Amino acid sequence: MTAPRLGDRSLFSLLEPRAYLNHAGVSPPSDPVREAVRAAVDDFARRGGAAVGAALERRQRLRAGLARLVGARPEDVALTQNTSAGVQAVALDFPWRLGDRVVLFEGEFPANVTPWQQAAATFGLEVSFVPLAAFQRSNEEGLSLLDRELARGARLVAVSAVQFRSGLRMPVAEMARRCAASGAQIFVDAVQALGVVPLDIQGIDYLAAGAHKWLMGLLGAGFLHVRPERVAGLVPRTAGWLSHEEGVRFLVEGPGHLRHDRPIRRRADFVEMGGASETSLAALGAALDILHGLGIPAIRAHVEGYLDRLEPELEARGFRSLRAPEPERRSGILSLEPPAGVGVVGLAREIQARGVSCALPDGALRFSPHWPNDPGEIPEVLRAVDGALGALGRGSGRAREGAPQP
Repeated sequence: MTAPRLGDRSLFSLLEPRAYLNHAGVSPPSDPVREAVRAAVDDFARRGGAAVGAALERRQRLRAGLARLVGARPEDVALTQNTSAGVQAVALDFPWRLGDRVVLFEGEFPANVTPWQQAAATFGLEVSFVPLAAFQRSNEEGLSLLDRELARGARLVAVSAVQFRSGLRMPVAEMARRCAASGAQIFVDAVQALGVVPLDIQGIDYLAAGAHKWLMGLLGAGFLHVRPERVAGLVPRTAGWLSHEEGVRFLVEGPGHLRHDRPIRRRADFVEMGGASETSLAALGAALDILHGLGIPAIRAHVEGYLDRLEPELEARGFRSLRAPEPERRSGILSLEPPAGVGVVGLAREIQARGVSCALPDGALRFSPHWPNDPGEIPEVLRAVDGALGALGRGSGRAREGAPQP
């Protein structure tokens, strides 16, 4: 099988779109990922329950790979079904007190809002929102508003490392420092960052992500990292049968080991309540091998270079870019507002009909390439955009003028 290379999509033999630019939505599985899924299924098909041992070993390798991704220890990583499962586990297991304040952000993806709102309704908490627009203008303005909320007293701040609509990379490290100084804890939804943006766990109390976006696995897998000194404070409300110390002895050591008084593990993985999708976990492991082999810094540089070429061409066609001007505040996402009078829903539909995958989160047109995308496909992307604008009665000014395209 061909070795993975930046800008080479040969490992995606079934992929139909000519330019796939929706990795911030769902990444298509590569051939190595598909092969890992087949191997896991075939092992269970051959051996049934005897394949569980190999599956458990695969899980341990996956923990190690995920820990390496964020600079953590494998024992502080819990495997989950998705980002939401990680958010929900912390929202329900946090040691809340009546009247505690939770700070959220206006415009966040609901996965990092709804569980905290439900926890507030359940435990009698107060929820405050900080407008993301302030961070969009500058980190300084946004952090000033966060400081104001922290000064009022906050128990926890929940934020996404990268915003799904604009692609804005949040100053998570500085936010974590300010939370710690004020006595608050911080939860980070990293699903739009990990796999394309380097992210260190230092100073972050809780971090969750899913596999199906930039990590390039499948739906049905994810992980939660819990800072080790925070585990003891959690209340295991979400514990299941696999959360106990030595919880499987009664299945493998004969009679006399079935007990219902075994303590809950004091590790992050107490949130792993029962059976998981072994195929999704196998897929994530194979995808991580590729990401580690290529290196996240190299992937980031590749994606940044792609977007650096695409962005000005779209701006020349009347789009307004939402991408931050500072490189350190950028991610793998280029979102734009369409030219005046052009409906984004129809525009996205026309672009996709021309073989370019994109998305339209909350009224923005979003392009999100990853390591397989070749900058040489950008002219094809621009032809699709020009054709879409023409179909909607808004011909591209750049195309009409006959300006050269990359």
